[in-house]
Amino acid sequence: MFLNGTAMSGQKDHGCIAGLATLLGPATTAPDFRFFAVRDEFPGLFPVESGGLAITGELYEMTDELLFDVLLPQEPKELELGSIRLADGRTVRAMILEPNRIATGDKVVDIADFGGWRAYQAHLDANARAHDVLGL
Repeated sequence: MFLNGTAMSGQKDHGCIAGLATLLGPATTAPDFRFFAVRDEFPGLFPVESGGLAITGELYEMTDELLFDVLLPQEPKELELGSIRLADGRTVRAMILEPNRIATGDKVVDIADFGGWRAYQAHLDANARAHDVLGL
């Protein structure tokens, strides 16, 4: 399972799989995706025919029981289980953003140029400190 958001190690939802899934290591998608932050709460991969980028994440080995009974029930309603291609050519499971499930008016930001969720979070954190740095 390719994880690219809040269930990755060190993220707020990692506890649901910690000690139960085996981290195989960092992984990168094929350059076939745009990557969106929804309400700045979680990211979603969205496959595209052109203009896609590679997105970083983590690859885990987990049982179907862990995936279907523990991880999936905690995933946001805007995501659905699917399959993706990694940069090395392997096909793995991942959560895919379903735009028709996004509520009208929800903040959605294309964050693909950041290359991953952690880089976007670092950007948000830096911007949150801007007022302090500028003395505002």
